[in-house]
Amino acid sequence: MQTLAYGSWPSPIDAALAAAHDGHPEFTGFVGDEAWWTEPRPTEGGRRTLVRRRADGTQESVLPDPWNVRSRVIEYGGQPWAGTVADGEPLVVFVNFADQRMYRYEPGGDPRPLTPVSPVGGGLRWADPVLRPERGEVWCVLEEFTGDGPSDVRRVLAAVPLDGSAAQDRDAVRELTDARHRFVTGPRISPDGRSAAWLAWDHPRMPWDGTELVLAGIRQDGGLGEPRTIAGGPEESIPQVDWAHDGSLLYVSDRTGWWNVYRDGAPVCPREEEFGGPLWKVGQRWFAPLESGLIAVVHGRGATALGILDPETGEVVDAAGPWTEFAPTLAAHGERVVAVGASPRTAHEVVELDTRTGRARVIGAGHDDSVDPAYYPEPQIRTFTGPAGRDIHAHIYPPHNPDCVAPGEELPPYVVWAHGGPTGRAPLVLDLAIAYFTSRGIGVAEVNYGGSTGHGREYRDRLREQWGVVDVEDCAAVALALADEGTADRDRLAIRGGSAGGWTAAASLAATGVYACGTILYPILDLAGWGEGETHDFESQYLETLVGPLAEVPARYAERSPVEHADRISAPFLLLQGLDDVICPPVQCERFLARMEGRRVPHAYIAFEGEGHGFRRAETMIRVLEAELSLYAQVFVLNPPGIPTLELSK
Repeated sequence: MQTLAYGSWPSPIDAALAAAHDGHPEFTGFVGDEAWWTEPRPTEGGRRTLVRRRADGTQESVLPDPWNVRSRVIEYGGQPWAGTVADGEPLVVFVNFADQRMYRYEPGGDPRPLTPVSPVGGGLRWADPVLRPERGEVWCVLEEFTGDGPSDVRRVLAAVPLDGSAAQDRDAVRELTDARHRFVTGPRISPDGRSAAWLAWDHPRMPWDGTELVLAGIRQDGGLGEPRTIAGGPEESIPQVDWAHDGSLLYVSDRTGWWNVYRDGAPVCPREEEFGGPLWKVGQRWFAPLESGLIAVVHGRGATALGILDPETGEVVDAAGPWTEFAPTLAAHGERVVAVGASPRTAHEVVELDTRTGRARVIGAGHDDSVDPAYYPEPQIRTFTGPAGRDIHAHIYPPHNPDCVAPGEELPPYVVWAHGGPTGRAPLVLDLAIAYFTSRGIGVAEVNYGGSTGHGREYRDRLREQWGVVDVEDCAAVALALADEGTADRDRLAIRGGSAGGWTAAASLAATGVYACGTILYPILDLAGWGEGETHDFESQYLETLVGPLAEVPARYAERSPVEHADRISAPFLLLQGLDDVICPPVQCERFLARMEGRRVPHAYIAFEGEGHGFRRAETMIRVLEAELSLYAQVFVLNPPGIPTLELSK
């Protein structure tokens, strides 16, 4: 055991190890009896591959580099593939990231394009496919750009021929709906094939504000009858709909203030906990119907569990196992359920639950301790008191290293992590990026500030017209509480965040004197610019609820924007940006840096070619972590061994 200052502890968790474990499996499904899913490959340019698990337990990546199974619909994407068995062989369709075309994969051959390329704007994009081999089609969401602007776009449900006849012919794509709604999810087809249900919403609402559940009959000619709204509305969020095997319609709604499950309009398990979440990706699944009539559900308050819901009794039986968090990507086949679970001691892994025996086991992406787990952080679930006595939920990760202790009276530095979204939350799972810091003697506090999900609509709505206020106040309240109780060093507090979290980090540096420095990743910095055409269509009116209508409160946009208050920022900062980011574009950073010019505040700006919103390449993530640690080392006067020095300019 060594006695060393906080921040100078040697650790086996280096940046390369953390980068190699970034990302997690997603978009599970079944192809016949086989479980398939997408999986990240950080060392292969950050692509997503499609993994097949055969009946004998062997696994293979069915698509070699550079195939990248990822949709760009609404930029955050969604379900990018679907599969079934035809003539005894897998029939799989998928979206390739580079050209956004849909392809047909069949074992033993190269993928064949099913959709054409459009030269207009962002082109043609596809998501949330449903195979209909009996009609020779795949039904899905079509996002079609009509011009060069980010909002020159229409979205409809469409049918794509499986024979490839639309690969060069846009007219061969059969549109199933008109573009009356700005946003739609893919269709869910009833067991008898006579009805289709989907979700829709329109600006300025986001899907966690209000969505509509739309139902239409399927005609004998394969078209859809007149659609009608049967549930939802401007103040009711429905993030998922599906059909039970008996033909009843299942969906999740927050009409009571909590996302609960409904069957044919009636609640089946009314609880003050969440059975759904924010629909950031088209086709996310928090529940999956079983042939027995039971329903697999991801549910919880804060953390989430995998459970089996009996809609007749309203009882939920949770799967046994070490997992304390499950992603919204369920799939069911017969009585088997495939999910993606994680815990504070394990990264996300593919889990299969046999509902007949209650046995759950890891079947893919199994967690492997690349280092001794004694170096992992030991998190604490905390609730702090914020302004006006409001609760603030947070995860606290104290410094932890089995080989080191700090001198007796020294208090550790802490970094507050603000999650993205902002309508989202930080899950309590093993994150080697956090362990990278805690194992070196730097604490981390993940704050699920007001506006975060997992605690009901009232908590979520705290951020309405208060973005840049409540999130900033809540993060500061947690940081100061840690200092006041003697957990953290008051003079060595930092803040970091990406996307909406980058906004919170920058706004915190401008509006509070709490932090000695900050790390700002792919942020929003200028509300007026972002809200007037600098971002993509999906979030282009998000600020109408987060800040208020721009036409009515323009001064509020300027008042809260860090770019307008560069003169208030005196703490050193690190700014990190992907040059291909269309959600938070580089122009936001450039404008901010221009305002900082001449202010002699130490800072660094690193821009990454080929990276978009959220970094995916291993080499990028290594540079990011090492630069961030070097910033803290310089500001907090730490001495972490073996870290390249980040050059700070003034």
